[in-house]
Amino acid sequence: MQTDSRQPESMQDAAESERLGTQWGDDVDSEVTTVDLRRVSDEPIAQMQVSYADKNYKGRAVNSMSLLAGKVEFSAATDSGQLPLYRDGSNYYLQGKAGQAYRLVYHNNSANTYEIVASVDGLNVLDGSTASRYDSGYVLNPNDELVIEGFRKSNSAVASFIFSKPDNAYAANTDTGSIENTGIIGTVIYELYDPAKPKYKPQPKSKQPQAYPADNGYAKPPQ
Repeated sequence: MQTDSRQPESMQDAAESERLGTQWGDDVDSEVTTVDLRRVSDEPIAQMQVSYADKNYKGRAVNSMSLLAGKVEFSAATDSGQLPLYRDGSNYYLQGKAGQAYRLVYHNNSANTYEIVASVDGLNVLDGSTASRYDSGYVLNPNDELVIEGFRKSNSAVASFIFSKPDNAYAANTDTGSIENTGIIGTVIYELYDPAKPKYKPQPKSKQPQAYPADNGYAKPPQ
C-alpha cells in the first residue's frame, strides 16, 4: 500500500500547504540589561514545545499553557489578542496566519524567580544561535510578565516574530538554522537564586519545653 507523502501522517500534523515558519520582522524597541543570577540546578525544572501552522487544529481550546503546576503560564498573542492554543493529550498546537506578527508571553504567578530559555524554529531567540536547552535566557521576575517580541538583534531592539512560509523563515536563511525545524516553539525553565532573599529561612523558636534542645545532628569534634 502506498501513501501520499504530501499528506500529514496524523490529523494534527500540518500538510505542506499549511506549514509556517517565523521570519525576521520589523525592528521593535526592546531594552534589555544583563544580570548576574545563578541557576538553582544545572538541569531545567520544566520544558515544553508548541507546534504551529496555518491549520484548524483539533483538541481542547485553551487560553494559555500551565507550566510548573500553574506557577508559570505561557500564551502567544498579537495586537488583536491571544492566538488560539489547542491541547490534544500532552501535545499543544498554535494556529497562525502568514504575515501575522506575534509575541511570546510568560506570566509568573509565584514568588520565585525563573529563567526562560525560548526557541523559535530551533533558534535561540536571544542570540539567533542553534538552540540548546542549556543556553542563556530571559529573567522572569516574581509575579511579573515577560513578553518576547522577536529575535534579539541588539541591547535595544528585536526583529519581530512574523509568521511566514517556511522558505522565508529566518531559520531557513541563516547558517545556524534549518527549514526542517520551522513550525516549533520551545520553552525551558530554570529556577534562579534570588539574591534579595535569604537562602535559609530561620525557624521560629519553639515555646514548648524540649528534652534535647541541642540535638541538631551528630557530635561535633572537640575544639
